[in-house]
Amino acid sequence: MDERSEDREHRRDRDPEGAPGDVTSGDVDELTATAIGRVSEALEKVERARGVLHEWHQLIGAADAKLAEGVRLLRSRGHTEAADRLERELLGRNVLPGRWTFQTLEEFDDGYWSLFRELERLLRDELLGGRRHVHEARMKARERSEDSAGNPLPGFECGPEELP
Repeated sequence: MDERSEDREHRRDRDPEGAPGDVTSGDVDELTATAIGRVSEALEKVERARGVLHEWHQLIGAADAKLAEGVRLLRSRGHTEAADRLERELLGRNVLPGRWTFQTLEEFDDGYWSLFRELERLLRDELLGGRRHVHEARMKARERSEDSAGNPLPGFECGPEELP
């Protein structure tokens, strides 16, 4: 193991110290910070899933508009029966029982997504004083490269307050 790796290992083994409220301070134990970090990571996945729902909503809407154009063109070429069937059975149809995509998105937003966000925020408020990304901030502090005096090398600052 080289000197830099040994130094990183040493930093991993100690409980980072800092000012009260500092995300790297030892006022929250590592397992609690890790557990809340996992909950926050889960919320990040839900946020991405919500983005996929928005994309789904927009894609289905665009598909329905293209379908309407196809129906119009079929009708203009005299294919009335085919156009009527598409219009009657598919155009504007619910994608889920009783719902268009916007309704599914609204239910998701008002239910699962809002509850997840609220509970994650309450958890951070109760156990981390509202601080976000404590686990990641600690990891950043442990993983940064430092000079021989223990100061971060340029590009490895923990935050803007450490910039010259």
